[in-house]
Amino acid sequence: MKSMLHAGLVCAIAAFFFSGCSPVTADSSDKKVAEASAGKAIELNEMDFKAQTAQGVALVDFWAPWCPPCRVQGPIIDRVAGEIGEKAKVAKLNVDNARETAQAFKVSSIPTLVLLKDGKEVKRFTGVTQADVLIKAINELL
Repeated sequence: MKSMLHAGLVCAIAAFFFSGCSPVTADSSDKKVAEASAGKAIELNEMDFKAQTAQGVALVDFWAPWCPPCRVQGPIIDRVAGEIGEKAKVAKLNVDNARETAQAFKVSSIPTLVLLKDGKEVKRFTGVTQADVLIKAINELL
């Protein structure tokens, strides 16, 4: 009984801090809207990549959590998302979890940032790229 209470307390604390232990989860599209409005890049996966990038302008960061340059690029991408707002989508795609999409875009090194317009690649950046460069490229497509 004591261990069950302890496990429940740990789960409640984890849910409070990380929202990963709660049995109630938001719909993934609602989560993406909340992330975008909070100035964070949205997290994409194999299932929603095409739908999320099919229309308008989208910047996608192909990354992996084990990649040190990707960890440097992450806050830059969030800054771009905050500055661009709803004018364009700014997203991240973990290549470890989305191998087919990464292969389809011929991503051979990370971070690779792909700028899309209506689902078609327009421009590509490889390596850590500064926010001002990315914002300028996005604004040129709007």
